[in-house]
Amino acid sequence: MTLHDPLVLILIPIIILLFLYNRKKQGSVAAFKFSSGELVGKLKGSFKLKLSQNLIYLRLLTVVLLIFALTRPQTPVADSKIQSEGIDIVLAIDCSTSMLAEDFKLGGQRQNRVEVVKNVVRDFIKGRKNDRIAIVAFASRAYTVCPLTLDYGWLLDNLERVKTGLVEDGTAIGSGIATSLNRLKDAKAKSKVVILLTDGRNNTGKIAPLTAAEAAKALKIKVYTIGAGGKGPVPYPVKDFFGNTVYQPIQIDIDEDTLIKIANMTGAKYFRVTDTESLRKIYKEIDGLEKTVIEEKGYLEYNELFSVFLILALSILVLDIVLSNTILRKIP
Repeated sequence: MTLHDPLVLILIPIIILLFLYNRKKQGSVAAFKFSSGELVGKLKGSFKLKLSQNLIYLRLLTVVLLIFALTRPQTPVADSKIQSEGIDIVLAIDCSTSMLAEDFKLGGQRQNRVEVVKNVVRDFIKGRKNDRIAIVAFASRAYTVCPLTLDYGWLLDNLERVKTGLVEDGTAIGSGIATSLNRLKDAKAKSKVVILLTDGRNNTGKIAPLTAAEAAKALKIKVYTIGAGGKGPVPYPVKDFFGNTVYQPIQIDIDEDTLIKIANMTGAKYFRVTDTESLRKIYKEIDGLEKTVIEEKGYLEYNELFSVFLILALSILVLDIVLSNTILRKIP
């Protein structure tokens, strides 16, 4: 049994402490005053009297059961355990400032490379059914945007966090691969893939790209590499003296030789893309990869048990009311 809102349980010790304090306070005040204790010292209370004095414990139990019902106790439905076939994929995306170049089009409008990649990746994620996917972003260093998951809604929410300028500028391809490998090295899937997209060459980071590729090869992880961007000068947005956005042609150099070596070393492929449609086609290349059974630690359906505790609480409350107004009724 699991509790959906376990923090509600903190109310139970608070209620018990208040109850004990109130009992102690009431116990110090006599209901009747006698000049001498000898008059009543030998009198013994009946079972009915003792029951009447402790009727308040029923009310305490009622409150405790109501609090427990508020935690929403649940038991998982055995037949609803998540089990699926798929591959484990890490989408490694370059977020250096060179990705702000606007040499791609989206919906007929010129758009920067980051937004185009996010649009393509968004469609790619929506087309998956059983693949666990993670997102890694990198510039001067790499960071995990989202770990491996089958929750595509959460994955898409995290995709919006992929932006330039979140870390220092630079292109650490080796770090991007290494961080992706950390996401995959303990995964049980037979097929593990990294799809790395960059528009530049490695110019920072403590791990060389080919060293990271050697590690991927040892772990039997394929690293597909994508060189994104047009050849020759590309339009890059800058601010002029008046704060207006203007475009300057700049040359962005892609280290295709290294990207080809990374792909070849890991048994994958290298792709060069200069437009949005070709980028979409590349992500479809993984469809023929080997699939394996993945069992998630979770369930799709749960049996709600709060009603059991609610019924118990209400039953005890009714019993308390009946006893208080019948055989245990107090006469003022």
